[in-house]
Amino acid sequence: MTRAVAVAILALQAVTPPPKFDSGRAWEHLRQLVAIGPRPSGSPAIELTRKYIKDQLSAGGLTTVEQVWDDQTPIDKVRMVNLVATIPGAHKERIVVAGHYDTKLYRQFRFVGASDGGSSAAFLLELARVLKARRNPFTIELLFLDGEEARMPDWHGTDNTYGSRHYVELARRDGSLATLKALVLIDMIGDRDLDIRRDTNSTPWLTNIIWEAARRQDLDDYFVPDSTRIEDDHLPFLAAGVPSIDIIDLDYEAWHTAKDTLDAVSARSLQVVGDVLIAALPQIETQLSKGLALAARRLHPGPKRSVGVNAKKKLRGRDRLKQAAAH
Repeated sequence: MTRAVAVAILALQAVTPPPKFDSGRAWEHLRQLVAIGPRPSGSPAIELTRKYIKDQLSAGGLTTVEQVWDDQTPIDKVRMVNLVATIPGAHKERIVVAGHYDTKLYRQFRFVGASDGGSSAAFLLELARVLKARRNPFTIELLFLDGEEARMPDWHGTDNTYGSRHYVELARRDGSLATLKALVLIDMIGDRDLDIRRDTNSTPWLTNIIWEAARRQDLDDYFVPDSTRIEDDHLPFLAAGVPSIDIIDLDYEAWHTAKDTLDAVSARSLQVVGDVLIAALPQIETQLSKGLALAARRLHPGPKRSVGVNAKKKLRGRDRLKQAAAH
């Protein structure tokens, strides 16, 4: 991508008013999904969930592509299906916004996963409407992941992230991984008492952009400065070299219990995350466009010039204090 193209992207962002995320619409999607009931991978209920998602995307003018495969889990072989909806942008390089739509398999109690599985799917459906109406410099892919949840009681080994691992493997094989420039993962954002911490597994520059967008909108009471370490669907993308962030509230009392119902979640939490992500998207696009412009210059370098370079060692806080004391 040339400098001229990067400038054009910035100009496009400047003249395009930001679309509005409507938490009322997102809440209705969430209500419909929860009404289906438990939706574990391979169940008749998740087939109904897929139909609902595809119907909603189709009504918004988007075509859904299915990634279908059979995966061996510790207890059974399960047919799983990722759903992919693509919103073309000015360029083929793409940003993926993903979330899982399955719920964890429980036989001891009825688990409807209002926040854990429901909130991310509902959020993506409303985001599809918003981004479809936006002039996007990058292609945006909305990815509904199956098989995030472990089939066994505990998250262990490869009994989890089936859908994200399958997606990344396909992207490696068909070469589309090269155009995948960033992943934004949405998971468990419905918590009525929303507290999203910075995930230390996530790519720092993406995290900084998201948290700065929250600060600019006075929403930093929800995007708190504390850190945690999350294992989630972003890990296969990170392992493949894709800058990735996980936006998740795992400090959720109803997590993996029968209490993860509509009573435990709120439309306000969906609105907060929607407002922050849409506000952050232009900065993410700008950062990516700079990277693409730099890559283009490396492929087509100009005449060499002699440049003096001063190398600096990055100092930790304690080292800077020692230097100051020495002077």
